[in-house]
Amino acid sequence: MHIEFLVEEPSAEAALNNLAPVILGPEITFQVHPYNGKQDLLAKLPRRLAGYRAWLPEGWRIVILLDADEEDCRQLKAGMEAIAHAAGLTTRSATGGAQFQVLNRLAVQELEAWFFGDADALRAAYPRLSPSLGERSRYRTPDAIVGGTWEALERELQRVGYAPGGLAKVATARAVSAHMRPERNRSHSFQVFRSGLLDLIG
Repeated sequence: MHIEFLVEEPSAEAALNNLAPVILGPEITFQVHPYNGKQDLLAKLPRRLAGYRAWLPEGWRIVILLDADEEDCRQLKAGMEAIAHAAGLTTRSATGGAQFQVLNRLAVQELEAWFFGDADALRAAYPRLSPSLGERSRYRTPDAIVGGTWEALERELQRVGYAPGGLAKVATARAVSAHMRPERNRSHSFQVFRSGLLDLIG
């Protein structure tokens, strides 16, 4: 089996290049295709999926990952589903988990929430972070962090002397994801993403 990941930015590509082999195992091949932001991906998605529909091999699957940001998750997901259906592709939501070609998933609210979901991985990448970071009330539920997760991560890193020029999103994603253990992540949206991948290959 082979999986094509479509993501909105290079930081998600960096994270998935580390995380996908851990979740999928060594038998599954994959390639990550980053875009220039959410709107760029959504604008190009209908043509991209129509192109896949014309030649998609039997054992290939497509995973689309977007940041939810401040948008209504149900509406954003419904839009992603509609684009896939219009291209003639089956989605997990439409088939109820039976054979499907496209998995649509959201990082709530942003990819960096998944990093807060694994505080041990954050500390492995940035050892000066507080050992109690993941237990603080504002970070205990990563998908509910108020005020933006990348901004929160930048503040925490700068507080202990990292990222003096601002958060380097790609380098941070690469560094943290290298230490992440998917089964312990406390981000609900990450676990939904992980379970969808396991269904996809199962």
